[in-house]
Amino acid sequence: MDCVVLYDFLRYITPGDISVSVRPGLGNPEKCSIFVQEKIKNRHIKMKFNVAGKALQQQLTAVSKVINSKNALSILDNFLFTVKGNELTITGSDQENTISAKVEISESDSDGSIAILAKRMLDIFKEVSNQPVTFYINEETLEIDIKFLTGHFNFSGINAAEYPRQTEMESDSAKLTVPASMIQKGIENTIFAVATDTIRPVMTGIYFDIHNEDITFVSSDTHKLVKYVNKESAPQMERSFILPSKPANILRALISKEDADIVITMDSKKATFYFGNFSLTSKYILGNYPAYNRVFPENNPFLLTVDRASLLNAMRRVSLFASAASSLVRLNIQPNEVMLSAQDLDYATSAEERVNCEYEGNSMTIGFNALYMIEVLNNLKSDSVLVKLSDPARPGLFVPQEQGEGEETLVLLMPMQVIE
Repeated sequence: MDCVVLYDFLRYITPGDISVSVRPGLGNPEKCSIFVQEKIKNRHIKMKFNVAGKALQQQLTAVSKVINSKNALSILDNFLFTVKGNELTITGSDQENTISAKVEISESDSDGSIAILAKRMLDIFKEVSNQPVTFYINEETLEIDIKFLTGHFNFSGINAAEYPRQTEMESDSAKLTVPASMIQKGIENTIFAVATDTIRPVMTGIYFDIHNEDITFVSSDTHKLVKYVNKESAPQMERSFILPSKPANILRALISKEDADIVITMDSKKATFYFGNFSLTSKYILGNYPAYNRVFPENNPFLLTVDRASLLNAMRRVSLFASAASSLVRLNIQPNEVMLSAQDLDYATSAEERVNCEYEGNSMTIGFNALYMIEVLNNLKSDSVLVKLSDPARPGLFVPQEQGEGEETLVLLMPMQVIE
């Protein structure tokens, strides 16, 4: 047995007052004793803590949602681990958005921080998530040793000082506490209409228009416009910002039914959402959002009431034979039925389907893009839908027949030209 082997044995003994004895024939006792004691001394410069593998895996997976597959800064390929007391904070960032998640730990020896490659941690805890683990982290050498029931992993981390730090909130920041369901519903009802084309950046996010009595969530890709108003809680302030679609999707995924409230801190450049064991900070999309209320027509007197699922399923079937270039589906609306039709002249194919309805107004034929209409019908949360129309050249307004208390959803869909 040489000194290195002896140290490898002793490294798993909790450092303390350890006396090292070396039997004759195992090398120079004095030099070996000094070697081992020096190694043990170095291991005092460390963080040591225990954590449940499953709990840690859940938080790692949540934080990883913000990390890009390719980062301009290689340090952003890492999680930042920060230990303070009996709490571990895991941070991930893509420079524009930052998530922090907390997990309870035990038997923590000291506070500290280190950056660890995200992919490596995710891979490790896919395999050992069902058991407790112990971390040994040497902040001087950056050596990390993760011990589990039947073995251990040993690798190196990165100095935490290299990880980008968040800027503090501005002194005039505002704070708002609202039910978590209010934010979740707002995102769920509008995210589908967010633009993916970056020509107009302000359209690539959800507009939070905060009023004294409600929060209005708005999104548009110029083909469809969604306005969702929630009066579940009265913010008692006037504020607005544009939240990018990436953090909006992350928020929707992480908010759980157990989260009672969300605390939102806002300044002129960013907002931080605090909920459960998480915090999410996102920079706004800068710019002025269009005056959305002016876009909604005030007078659409013709009312079409139809079963949402029947119209949705018919639209899916008929759209199979629509032109790939336009996805145009015609709706010929009569007092008791609406006839859906589509054709593709290039392939000499066509389809028709009849859906029962109730209609008050002049008979008309109006065209819609099938893909957009399917999106709209998919995201309305009611059994029946009311479509308000005026003429084939003007937008249609889609309203769910049944709306939650204190909620109002309105979707505008632009028509397409129908050539008879």
